[in-house]
Amino acid sequence: MGHDNVRAAMIYQHAVRGADKLITDAIDQQLKKRDEGDDDGPAGALAPVG
Repeated sequence: MGHDNVRAAMIYQHAVRGADKLITDAIDQQLKKRDEGDDDGPAGALAPVG
């Protein structure tokens, strides 16, 4: 990662520990909201404008 020493890399690694779980939990919540949504059509579908 371009750090001068292993200690610096370990500090940053520790700082982001758990971020992957937070990200996957947030994605999971969005998918649940999408699946529980109303039946007005596909959520997040792109529609032409103009």
